[in-house]
Amino acid sequence: MNPYLEVISLVELLHRQFMEVVKLELEGFGIRDINNVQAMMLFNIGDVEMTVGELTLRGCYLGANVSYNVKKMVENKYLVHERSVHDRRSIRVRLTERGMKLRDSLTVMHQRHAEMLSRAALSADDLQATSVTLRRLERFWVRAADLVQPRQPLPLYSSALLSRATPP
Repeated sequence: MNPYLEVISLVELLHRQFMEVVKLELEGFGIRDINNVQAMMLFNIGDVEMTVGELTLRGCYLGANVSYNVKKMVENKYLVHERSVHDRRSIRVRLTERGMKLRDSLTVMHQRHAEMLSRAALSADDLQATSVTLRRLERFWVRAADLVQPRQPLPLYSSALLSRATPP
């Protein structure tokens, strides 16, 4: 396989596997009212208050999903949300006490995983080198996206096909 395509596939696979681990952790905690994506959103919010837009920029979340997930976490008392005093269109979110407890449990999970890495023959240097490579790839994709020129959309049907498909 092309090494470039292999890296893309591996990044996606690793993300899915990590999210499965988070799901299993939640099940182990007996938590059923929040999913793995929402749990990682809580973890990424941490101790700060931020807008939904900032949350979208911090993680790998699609905008529409962020709003839905924030709504569910507010309903389940993991988050508090308030309209910004300065910009009424903007919603600010922060963790509730319940959200902080879950975030702390996820922090413990990450610490446990970090301690297990040495037994998996993964050193801090290995992770650092991987991080450097992935950051370079990120910068490459940002530059590549900037270089993409708008193109004419491909027609779904050519006029020749349409003229043959319509009865005389």
